[in-house]
Amino acid sequence: MLLWVWVVLILLFLFIPIVLILVYAFNTSNIQSWPIPGFTLAWFTRTWEDEEIRRALTLSLQAGLTATALALVLGSCAAFAIQRMTWFGKEVVSLLFVLPLALPGIVTGIALNAFFSFGGVSLSVWTIVVGHTTFCIVVVYNNVLARLRRTQGSLIEAAMDLGANGYQVFRDITLPLISTSIVAGAMLAFALSFDEVIVTTFTAGAQNTLPLWIFGAIRLGQRLPEVNVVVSFVILVTIIPVLIAARLTGGGGTSRVPAAR
Repeated sequence: MLLWVWVVLILLFLFIPIVLILVYAFNTSNIQSWPIPGFTLAWFTRTWEDEEIRRALTLSLQAGLTATALALVLGSCAAFAIQRMTWFGKEVVSLLFVLPLALPGIVTGIALNAFFSFGGVSLSVWTIVVGHTTFCIVVVYNNVLARLRRTQGSLIEAAMDLGANGYQVFRDITLPLISTSIVAGAMLAFALSFDEVIVTTFTAGAQNTLPLWIFGAIRLGQRLPEVNVVVSFVILVTIIPVLIAARLTGGGGTSRVPAAR
């Protein structure tokens, strides 16, 4: 019983501030006090009409979607190479793939900034994409590798014994088995990229993504109602992919293999 009480207290501690932000987004007053005097949608309209916020949203979406696409290809290929091939140093390479996610974001950001400065690369949306891809690859890699390790090798061997070539085995056996892990990895990668602020700070230059805009507005102590609206949007955009990914990874992939004819 005490354990359940402790769990509830921890969940309340974690989620009450998030709920308060969502409530304050509808506050009729621009002063954050409790209880709020009333509810309104006026701040949502004003936020959407702000050109600076729309530019930050566009940049966040561009960087997040591009980084997710790159991470999906690179992370999946890396997972296949690690799982299907036997060669010296495989575990070391696997550790190097996971390392960017284990390192503090500020270390990755400083390292990337130094690399771009040394190479004379100007900070732009592409440097943001490179920075985000470094840790998004890890998410896709871990998801795909975990599913490949659970894949029954006998299915692939049986398909090859029946005359299927490499492409047919991948299309009819491997891809259905790992499809949910690929989608889940992409969802998690986008969620991580969309609300990343530390790495973005060192790779964005003068450009603002939504997290950077939030940081700047809070530091100045102005436009708090608009900040609450933007934060609420970021929370929803981050939580929804995570919930979908959790749902997808909850089930196995074996049932997705086409039935034998």
